[in-house]
Amino acid sequence: MTERPQVISDLTPDDLASLAKQRGFIETYLADDLSREKYKAAAGKLGLLRALLAARAFDSSQTWELQAMGVVLGDALVQELGLRWVIVEDEQGRDPALAVPGKTVLLYPLTMISKRVESGQVVDIFDLFNWTAGQVEVLE
Repeated sequence: MTERPQVISDLTPDDLASLAKQRGFIETYLADDLSREKYKAAAGKLGLLRALLAARAFDSSQTWELQAMGVVLGDALVQELGLRWVIVEDEQGRDPALAVPGKTVLLYPLTMISKRVESGQVVDIFDLFNWTAGQVEVLE
């Protein structure tokens, strides 16, 4: 039995809508105009994620919510590193990922937080962001 090759493509309108729904869910936790303004910067996105993690807003069974946090983490990586959202299709299904321009490397931010929380790890979102950014910089 041969494995189905991995196919990378642009996001479809449905993919965009799905990411927007998850992003919008997380944005409901922005308390006021000041926090919404700060959220426009990558550091503001990470600050909101840090606050949600510190408050234990979602438990390990809330995969969709945790992956919604991953969308926002991905947005921060896009904003700071110039990555691009894509869809990856393989024998496992279709998943949003981040492509590193000019490289074959893919990042899967939707599961970067959820897998750690589900395994009982404490997530320092700034450490995770900085480690990931460092790995991308090594590639360049």
